[in-house]
Amino acid sequence: MDIKRYETKQRMSRAVIHNNTAYLCGQVAKEYVDDIKEQTKTTLEKIDEILSDLGTNKDNILSATIYIKDMSLFADMNEIWDNWVNEGFAPARACVEAKMAREEILVEVSVIAAV
Repeated sequence: MDIKRYETKQRMSRAVIHNNTAYLCGQVAKEYVDDIKEQTKTTLEKIDEILSDLGTNKDNILSATIYIKDMSLFADMNEIWDNWVNEGFAPARACVEAKMAREEILVEVSVIAAV
């Protein structure tokens, strides 16, 4: 069994690849001072960067789970998400309201992608 772990620390790996499938840990915004739109934008930028480093891209995302601090932010988050996803490549997706690890975090996204 071949499992590759990337940026592994005591608690977690930033990404794990097994059977040509990449599992990313939850990604949050580059900075927490921004509104939901900017936090979503920079979170998705981070996902793009990680996927590129792993030899894949957003068009190969199989599944996404989005954690949002408050569902009142859902439409604004979706505006950014919908512009990011290329037409015809939308992954299976779930979006849930969640209490975040830090008060300033408005959105967290975890994806599984084919490599």
